[in-house]
Amino acid sequence: MTHEITPEMFEQPSWDERYGGPGRVWSGRPNAVLAAEAAGLTPGRAVDLGCGEGGDAIWLAEQGWQVTGIDFSEAGLARAAAHATERGVADRIEWRQADLRGWAPDGEQWDLVTSHFLHLLDDGMLAATRQMARAVAPGGTLLVVGHHPDDAHTGLRWSMPGVLFTAEELRPALDPELFDVQVEARPRQETRDGVAHDVQDAVLRARRRA
Repeated sequence: MTHEITPEMFEQPSWDERYGGPGRVWSGRPNAVLAAEAAGLTPGRAVDLGCGEGGDAIWLAEQGWQVTGIDFSEAGLARAAAHATERGVADRIEWRQADLRGWAPDGEQWDLVTSHFLHLLDDGMLAATRQMARAVAPGGTLLVVGHHPDDAHTGLRWSMPGVLFTAEELRPALDPELFDVQVEARPRQETRDGVAHDVQDAVLRARRRA
């Protein structure tokens, strides 16, 4: 059975409550697709959109990137900043609070724009990806990763329509004259409660032409 969700679960108070509880919500390790894809990139300026507790942003900083981490949860950002200090990379990361449903780069651009497992109601990821694309500097990379809709049968994913997405559904957000785009459903294993599940990540990787 898939997990029932409500619109309130996508609002800031819900995530502040989640991140304000005891212990980590996430592992603190970088997401697998980010680690694989960023390994071949020359470190520069990166932005992690929907950074949560900061695992990906902190890992990027440890690889030599200058990072901006953006999330709408005050509690999540506070926890991320504390983790960055513990890992000795606080000076390489700037934390910003913003709701990504209305966020725009306002002319700022990064060499790597990454977002992992940000899911929005009402197919909102298409509009969000359009703004992410505007934030990619010439020669830079956009990496958007989400839970694939085919994973709903595993019982690990949400049941509300318009939340999960395929990478192909995000492709229209990118100008084909500016970006070389790759989309795929990338398999991996996810362990939940000691049980390994075969799942897929929706992966959009795009390089902006210089």
